[in-house]
Amino acid sequence: MIVALFQENGWLRAFRMGMRAWVACLALLLAACGNNDAAWQGWVEADTIFVSPDEGGRIVKLGVREGDHVQAGNILFALDDEIQTADLNQTNASLENTRLAFERAQQLMKTGAASQREFDTAQSAYRIAQAQGQTAKTRLTRRVVRSPVSGLVQQVYFREGEMTSSQRPVIAILPPENLKIRFYVAELDIAKVKVGDIVLIQCDGCAGPMKAQVTFKSQSVEYTPPVIYSLEERAKLVFLIQARPENPAALHVGQPVRVMRNAAP
Repeated sequence: MIVALFQENGWLRAFRMGMRAWVACLALLLAACGNNDAAWQGWVEADTIFVSPDEGGRIVKLGVREGDHVQAGNILFALDDEIQTADLNQTNASLENTRLAFERAQQLMKTGAASQREFDTAQSAYRIAQAQGQTAKTRLTRRVVRSPVSGLVQQVYFREGEMTSSQRPVIAILPPENLKIRFYVAELDIAKVKVGDIVLIQCDGCAGPMKAQVTFKSQSVEYTPPVIYSLEERAKLVFLIQARPENPAALHVGQPVRVMRNAAP
């Protein structure tokens, strides 16, 4: 009885293993013989530009709202500038004093009443004061923050009257050219996709398929099983692909899309 049961279980195990191997081989065969209409699921992602001030302070003016289109150079926000103004006034006063001292040293140098060392010291102090004045002027100017790029305001993190710290984003801007399509390609199809290839993008609500160019192809697999690859595990291996859409204005961040391979250039 026990021997018969053991034999039966052994036969079942052999049968199941054979079936799994057959299914895996069939999956590989179908993938290898797939037609040019193969498609992958993906989504729209973006490289957002985060704008922050050089120094912290209170926001006294907010020039944009979420959803606004801005051009490079447009004013985004301004921070209080009392400290920077006072610093500029102080450096300007110091600059004026060192300028007078330098001019006096020049005159004395011509008459021989001052040594070369005294002249060099006055000249060095004047140049340092000039640099400090330029720094103070730049700090004051940069209290008004302008957009570094053209694009759509995605997020406003602080409002007028709120305090912000240095290098902390206040505005997030999305340039349309920074939109990209991300999708994953199975290990069996990865050789069929190359950087520079043209793919077709379809999405819900889109007028029709649009073109996108593959700009990135990952060299590393996204899933690595802890044991040696079997035929079943290889089907789970995928590689990340990125493509830049031809018409980014028609897409939205996070939108799911369908990517097809055989688009004409």
